[in-house]
Amino acid sequence: MEICKICSALVVLLILADVVACKHYKIPTTLDGPFKPRTRAFDPCLRRGSDDVPMDDPRLKRNVTSNFPEQIAIAVSSPTAMWVSWITGDAQIGLNVTPLDPSSVASEVWYGKRSGKYSMKRTGSSTIYNQNYPFEGLLNYTSGIIHHVKIDDLEPGTKYYYKCGDSFLNAMSQEHVFKTFSVPGPDNYPRRIAVIGDLGLTLNSTTTINHVIQNDPSMILFVGDLTYANQYLTTGGQGAPCYSCAFPDAPIRETYQPRWDGWGRFMEPLTSRVPMMVIEGNHEIEPQADGITFQSYLTRFAVPSSESGSNSNFFYSFDAGGIHFVMLGAYVNYNATGAQFSWLKKDLKRFNRGVTPWLVAVWHPPWYNSYSSHYQEFECMRLEMEAILYEYKVDIVFSGHVHAYERMNRVYNYTLDPCGPVYITVGDGGNIEKVDVEHADDPGKCPSPGDNMPEFGGVCHMNFTSGPAKGKFCWDRQPEWSAYRESSFGHGSLEVMNSTYALWTWHRNQDVYEEDSHGDQIYIVRQPHICLKTPQVRSHIFE
Repeated sequence: MEICKICSALVVLLILADVVACKHYKIPTTLDGPFKPRTRAFDPCLRRGSDDVPMDDPRLKRNVTSNFPEQIAIAVSSPTAMWVSWITGDAQIGLNVTPLDPSSVASEVWYGKRSGKYSMKRTGSSTIYNQNYPFEGLLNYTSGIIHHVKIDDLEPGTKYYYKCGDSFLNAMSQEHVFKTFSVPGPDNYPRRIAVIGDLGLTLNSTTTINHVIQNDPSMILFVGDLTYANQYLTTGGQGAPCYSCAFPDAPIRETYQPRWDGWGRFMEPLTSRVPMMVIEGNHEIEPQADGITFQSYLTRFAVPSSESGSNSNFFYSFDAGGIHFVMLGAYVNYNATGAQFSWLKKDLKRFNRGVTPWLVAVWHPPWYNSYSSHYQEFECMRLEMEAILYEYKVDIVFSGHVHAYERMNRVYNYTLDPCGPVYITVGDGGNIEKVDVEHADDPGKCPSPGDNMPEFGGVCHMNFTSGPAKGKFCWDRQPEWSAYRESSFGHGSLEVMNSTYALWTWHRNQDVYEEDSHGDQIYIVRQPHICLKTPQVRSHIFE
């Protein structure tokens, strides 16, 4: 108790220091930067992690019967269309499972502009997936029937009421409601976008989602690692914060698929009314013995891949008002000779800054990261893709993977640059692997080049050839491109004000019950008059 009293006193001093640093709560802007690197120490009175929510928790249990829809979620298809997804039927797990017949239940959405009055109807497709492990003692899984329906011809900025299910079987959902975005344009923006990474389904995760609901977003941007179902054996049981440590004898990295179903039910009160846009993370790989991967991610989520000219759900783009989002895959081919890079070039060439002034990129593992965990892990991806993102002047990049919060000064090629993106890491939604607290620049905490091996792609670790870390693999102090970092669970929110200003806020979970309390906050300011001139892309410092 005495230790916590001391901790509380230290926290008060930190808060007072924050007040002074922020000049009596004046919100800084990126024009005030680059900022002197700053670290907010982890509060030792807080726990670094928490247990997973058990499957018998009422929020995770199935509360519908037979062919009635559950796990309802919506996603943006286009400015005038929305995807509606849900699941029917009983998933099965065991040694011998029998897949359901997707054609046995229809996929219908009835919708309209008035509650209880559904003047329009659309039908869609349905499917199932299997997660098979041909090893003694491991259980197989076959999903319920997963439905995806695209409802189109929607009016911008309009509220719609809808039900989904099978009207012939008299198995329709309760009424749900959503509101479409305004048409893409330099004066139209979503009211508030929640940004979440590495959520999982722990007690910390539930606090994060409660905080998100309290902040009332109009869209959710999910930067990968959704459920952490692969922290379990196929038999379920207790989740593990370190899979290789807890299950060293597993013949393959197993995954307990019912966690996906529990997660879908837990999220439904939010995702049935707020569109959730997702990109895959490493915990979605979920390998099977025959080399199949990503079955849960690819089957459960509808994303606007074909609508954006992509042939893959691993990378796509979409517009939300005056923001163009580019969602990139770090666990599929990202090389300059590959399909993703070719699609990216086409997408960037055709997007119109006059219509969507803001350009935001999203992928799971961060390129800029000063924590020991995952340090320089995806340098190969950065070397392949950073130049083209800089050329087209991406404004903000969101990533997860590292279980901590970090915001960078504008940077390109490890060099402070007023026209580089603002990189932000939000990989601490609440997962079971605990929050990261060690920095690569802490004494004795610099990982070796062989410590952080990517689960996809090559290894490009090198010492720096110029700048403050010349001749070193790690900085000996917080890097100049790292503006602010802290180890805390939470989520972020992006509120774009106009074609120039956007307010970014980091919401710590420990502040959820404190009115108008938050962590890091800054106005991100675009400078198109300076940065959108003919680009001159510098070469890599490692070349």
